[in-house]
Amino acid sequence: MISAPNLTQRPPRSPRVRLGGYVILPRVLDKGRAELAGTAGEYKYNNPMDRHWFRFTGIQPDALKAEIAAGKGDGEILTWIQEQAPIQRAPWEIQQWSAYHNERGPDGDVETLEYFAQRVGALSPVREDIKSWFDYLDLDDHVHFGGKP
Repeated sequence: MISAPNLTQRPPRSPRVRLGGYVILPRVLDKGRAELAGTAGEYKYNNPMDRHWFRFTGIQPDALKAEIAAGKGDGEILTWIQEQAPIQRAPWEIQQWSAYHNERGPDGDVETLEYFAQRVGALSPVREDIKSWFDYLDLDDHVHFGGKP
């Protein structure tokens, strides 16, 4: 039995929430559980943000989804990740990777500052404090579930 959040009624956990030191992971698990339960709404498992975590650990999205489908809790999945990740990371690597992603803003040809500003502006033309992708995701979740921009 999968205990899944209904992401049509509330957002997944913030990308800032950590599990085993990893940012993004709890959000990935929420989206995976919701997708399996048919309650993901507009949220997508293995989206571009999620793929940063999959590349860092070497875990394949389908393999993680199989563990989620088995009904495992967060702690059990973390143990599985620690045992099965093809790329074994030291705690300091996880901490540094998470700290980087916690603050990461637009950083390339695809993620231009103009593109980022347009995305933020579509949610709130007055917010000047949104500097990172995690800031943007938190604002997007907040606004889409009735919060004021």
